[in-house]
Amino acid sequence: MKILVCVSHVPDTTSKINFVDDDTAFDKNGVQFIINPNDEFGLTRAIWFQQKQGAEVTVITVGDPSCEPTLRKCLAIGADRAFRIDLSPTDGFQVAQQLSAHCKDENYDLIIAGRESIDYNGAMVPGMLSALLGYSFLTNCMALEIEGRSVKASREIDGGIESVSCDLPLVVGAQKGLVEEKDLIIPNMRGIMQARQKSLTVVPAVDSSIQSSISKFEKPAPKGAVKMVDANQIDQLIDLLHNEAKVI
Repeated sequence: MKILVCVSHVPDTTSKINFVDDDTAFDKNGVQFIINPNDEFGLTRAIWFQQKQGAEVTVITVGDPSCEPTLRKCLAIGADRAFRIDLSPTDGFQVAQQLSAHCKDENYDLIIAGRESIDYNGAMVPGMLSALLGYSFLTNCMALEIEGRSVKASREIDGGIESVSCDLPLVVGAQKGLVEEKDLIIPNMRGIMQARQKSLTVVPAVDSSIQSSISKFEKPAPKGAVKMVDANQIDQLIDLLHNEAKVI
């Protein structure tokens, strides 16, 4: 079984976020980047298939050279090889087109991507990729078992969990629950040394179209000061909630 894990190179949520060029571009200075958490859950599950069923695991990202440390970490976790499509993408459809062009040459059985990235939260790429390839698609995936070409999976839906079955090939949108945080693999020294010997291939981008663009970034409005009300001033509290906070 050939598995592709699509990985996003995203800012750590503890990093301080700023924008430049009149709030039209993200400022990367001083920002720590990590593997997108939903992607890391998917990668960990792929490594399980590698260890239990002998699957070949490939990781891929669409990005500039700054993404390569993230790919190297994926190799240290256990992926067999890595690809970087040399492009600084501007929207999700462009990313899906680049990934689909690569996949058509490789014939992967299973493609795992995070259900969404924690930077833009678009939740678009896995679904668009499955449509471009003509593969079955399952997002919000919390459990995944494969026997031969048959798949049994569970996904989170409003109010519960849905169990489904299908055949490969399949695109999966992974999330927490596919594996738990305690099961994530921390690269050890042996894995880090082996990662240096594994293939990380840079491939040129193909022609693609851009369907959207970012006009401006805006930070959330800062929280206002806390207004204290004496416990005996119930009428004042009700007035503030009604006329100022407008919650009643």
